[in-house]
Amino acid sequence: MIRLGLALLAAAFLAAAPAAAQTVLTIGVRSEAASLDPHWTQLSADLQVQEHIFEHLVDLDPASQPVPGLAVSWQPLDATTWEFRLRPGVTWHDGAPFTADDVIFSFDRLAAGIAGAPASPAFTLAKGGKRWVKIDDLTVHVLTNGPYPTVAEDLAMVPIVAAHVARGVTPSVDFNSGKAAVGTGPFMFEEFSPGNRISVVRNPNWWGGDPGWDRVVFRPVGQDAARLAALLNGDVDIIDYPPTVDLPQLEANPDFRVSTIPSDRLIYVILGNKSREPFVTDNAGNVLFPSPLRDWRVRKAMSLAIDRNAIRDRIMGGASEPTRNIVPPGFFGYVDDLQPDAFNPDEARRLLAAAGYPDGFRVTFQGPNDRYINDARIVETIAQMWTRVGIRTEVDTMPRNIFFSELIRGGPETFPGFDMPKFSVALTGWGTVAGEATYTVSGILETYNAATGGGNGNFGRYSNVLIDALSIRAKQTIDRTERLALLQQATRLGMEDYAFIPIHFQVNKWAMKASLEHTPRTNERTLAWEVRRVR
Repeated sequence: MIRLGLALLAAAFLAAAPAAAQTVLTIGVRSEAASLDPHWTQLSADLQVQEHIFEHLVDLDPASQPVPGLAVSWQPLDATTWEFRLRPGVTWHDGAPFTADDVIFSFDRLAAGIAGAPASPAFTLAKGGKRWVKIDDLTVHVLTNGPYPTVAEDLAMVPIVAAHVARGVTPSVDFNSGKAAVGTGPFMFEEFSPGNRISVVRNPNWWGGDPGWDRVVFRPVGQDAARLAALLNGDVDIIDYPPTVDLPQLEANPDFRVSTIPSDRLIYVILGNKSREPFVTDNAGNVLFPSPLRDWRVRKAMSLAIDRNAIRDRIMGGASEPTRNIVPPGFFGYVDDLQPDAFNPDEARRLLAAAGYPDGFRVTFQGPNDRYINDARIVETIAQMWTRVGIRTEVDTMPRNIFFSELIRGGPETFPGFDMPKFSVALTGWGTVAGEATYTVSGILETYNAATGGGNGNFGRYSNVLIDALSIRAKQTIDRTERLALLQQATRLGMEDYAFIPIHFQVNKWAMKASLEHTPRTNERTLAWEVRRVR
């Protein structure tokens, strides 16, 4: 019933507008959104579509800095209480008023757990022991167990849903059908046709004003060449992840325009820390005990065997920045003197021999083949580099939906509250939220702890008590200078211990018709209101 009402409202709005005034933006996306339930996953492909419909208390600007969203302001009242003042006059797509009750319901829904959700943002509410209370219709207090400086940044990850619509619905399913896809955002749900398109229409009552387009269509085109062809043929107006090999020709073509910005997306290799890793064997195929990946010398050898400059120049077409950091330059927590490991295969062989593996060993290197820029090619290239120093590497790449399911909780020992990743060595990525390293140190360096949300992205299950102590202190330190020192010390410890192997930060690029201009984002998302027609 809700879906029908919104569809009729959208149809009436478009019919009432003059035909010449109707504008449609078609976006060709590499990765298809799987769910419109904003509490279901944390994958960027899902989030960028969801953010057209649903909003957060705290938004992020193109440089990933926090700005007002559904909350107009926030401030700490004392060491354990943050006050959020909500934006007055906001309505849901069906006309109902937005209030603090919706915020409380959204937080409660996440905290209770979303049945079947592969990777919901619930962990960000658990961090700091957050609790919440309604003060009045436009005021919410968030309470923590102690001083917690990044409450606003955490809440930038928590979408707000309508209590009167989302209560009792079937997670994901009722959002994908449109029944529960009622938000406060600049666009309203129109259609979700898996494998074909997702379309949204302008919300005439959006508090932020005119988003610039009457209708927006997201068309999934997974193959890079096909996505570029769709742009060249005029089937889409803008594409994400244009093929790196074609960027020089696109940039020289007056009929098209390329926008670019350094990314917050770290591409790195996780290394499993179990005593026995199922995909690490001797040269005869027997699982090694203890796993060589637990030896610092082996981890360093694997890093030194990687030629990051060659990956940048030959695979990425220059669209990457080799790194040994966990956040990009300019982000809070970046360590200036942590430089990428120089390619040194001779030293890699020496370290392997010193660790007791002069003849090397075997690994299977897993990764996605449709998520990150040139991901499968990067996996194949690194596998060849490792093989040359004696680590004979077999490649196993797969579609992202399969990969992330196995990466997060695919191991045989997995049970609720103790997910066990399946892979021993895998390529993955991590985007830093809100332009600072607190979330990243906590997410990928801290020891995994389902109860606190620590290590929620630590899929190698690396553990270092010194890093844990620094991370926990950083999350409780209000003073920015002190917090910066803690984050940098934790980063340095993790990188010197090779908790994982950083490869590069992606450089985000979009290609579009010359009649458009676009504000690029460090977090990779393509937002329709940031695409404008050139006048």
